[in-house]
Amino acid sequence: LQQLLQQDPAYDYDLIVIGGGSGGLSCAQEAAVLGRKVMVLDFVVPSPRGTAWGLGGTCVNVGCIPKKLMHQAALLGQALTDSRKFGWEYMRHSWATMTEAIQSHIGSLSWGHRLALREKAVTYVNSFGEFVEHHKVKATNEKGQEVLYTAAKFVIATGERPRYLGIPGDREYCITSDDLFSLPYCPGATLVVGASYVALECAGFLAGLGLEVTVMVRSVLLRGFDQEMAEKVGASMQQLGVRFLRKFVPVEQLERGLPGRLKVVAKSTEGTETIEGIYNTVLLAIGRDSCTKKLGLEKIGVNVSEKTGKIPVNDEEQTSVSYVYAVGDVLEGKPQLTPVAVQAGKLLARRLFGGRSEKCDYVNVPTVVFTPLEYGCCGYSEEKAGEVYQAENLNVYHTLFWPLEWTVAGRDNNTCYAKIICNKLDNDRVIGFHVLGPNAGEITQGFAAAMKCGLTKQLLDDTIGIHPTCGEVRPLGLRGRGGPSLGRSLFPPKQTPQPHAQGSRRQCGPGLPSSHWPTGPLVRTSFLKKL
Repeated sequence: LQQLLQQDPAYDYDLIVIGGGSGGLSCAQEAAVLGRKVMVLDFVVPSPRGTAWGLGGTCVNVGCIPKKLMHQAALLGQALTDSRKFGWEYMRHSWATMTEAIQSHIGSLSWGHRLALREKAVTYVNSFGEFVEHHKVKATNEKGQEVLYTAAKFVIATGERPRYLGIPGDREYCITSDDLFSLPYCPGATLVVGASYVALECAGFLAGLGLEVTVMVRSVLLRGFDQEMAEKVGASMQQLGVRFLRKFVPVEQLERGLPGRLKVVAKSTEGTETIEGIYNTVLLAIGRDSCTKKLGLEKIGVNVSEKTGKIPVNDEEQTSVSYVYAVGDVLEGKPQLTPVAVQAGKLLARRLFGGRSEKCDYVNVPTVVFTPLEYGCCGYSEEKAGEVYQAENLNVYHTLFWPLEWTVAGRDNNTCYAKIICNKLDNDRVIGFHVLGPNAGEITQGFAAAMKCGLTKQLLDDTIGIHPTCGEVRPLGLRGRGGPSLGRSLFPPKQTPQPHAQGSRRQCGPGLPSSHWPTGPLVRTSFLKKL
């Protein structure tokens, strides 16, 4: 009876969520638990290569989940290489077996989301939602059939999609992360264009699977992250055989090609030099664009940033229109992370329908870059901390460390690295945490909780570590003005660091013959051509 009294008879639904990703589903399910009538509209526009997927959004289908699983596949390959020193032999890798297993798991997750919506009486419609007037949306399915729905409140959670270069040939011949995880063939020699975390993660696990990988970088690695750590990430990938082309961008070229291979011509960003290379696959990871352009937001007055396409909101995720809210990657100036969207969506529903007041805390959100050697961080980068607190008010403590698992395997002892950035004016409170090493994500999660509680350098020093783990290594050396000064490592350094063995790359086999590589019409004025 209470639920019936709460429902607004003037509208079809209390809440319509546009977007079936992590944030949208979290909000929809929480609102339903609180007794509201809820609908989810979700429709995936296929990529230029025709790739589409089910409910769950980027994270489940073409993001966090398949990325982490392929990262794990690459780590297993490295473990097999290390295992030789421990007396083991190993087998070849099969791309088809891996992708089949990963897609099967993703399918189960997507079905689980649909089942959860059904159990909570949330109406799910596989249609594209577009505002036509205040409180009313048009839902269009894949057959072009249209239905109108009304609601008292709306939540926009449409996320982002990969950006293309905008030059001839990119959509015809390139793939993005939308396509990679379900690619039916081993990608072979791959050029990754971009230096975002998506670019480096994909390049890392492809190299870990034994493929030749080149990364083309326009400017810097991991823009927005701590640049010292970013360069260390790049150096660790180079040790694994990844080749970096710095300060180059793809340009048009006029040569025809043959099926199965692509020719890329690139130009220097610092001069007139041009280079060319031949690859089996070109993966674009140059950024993502918010999916806000075709939602009809202008019809009801929702403000959207002209520069970024993102939606500005207040501290309660409310847009410029009082009954329209937004969560997830479409938000202006907020961390673009799945757990952030889930938390924001859940708390939003509780405020709207549960009488609660808690807001999502976007400060000190931990994250990890799943490169072969993982990079975890929480809080400020060293650059940003200098801008906010001034460099003279900071103490930076750091250390190299050598994981015990790496010792017998003969892996480099000058690669894993950790540092903390402390505010001298606030009892050396930790305002930035950074670690490059195995299982960095697992390590960072605990430090994030400690930072929420006001972690200081002294508290860190007073904490007894678990031995022998990477998590016990604490940045103890204070970096002085005269240059870096590294603190102790819990494991003694080797006298002669041993680089990774050359010529030990694994085969991604058996793969497909060149006749099975994707083909298409030749276009004379494109930067990518079939060779």
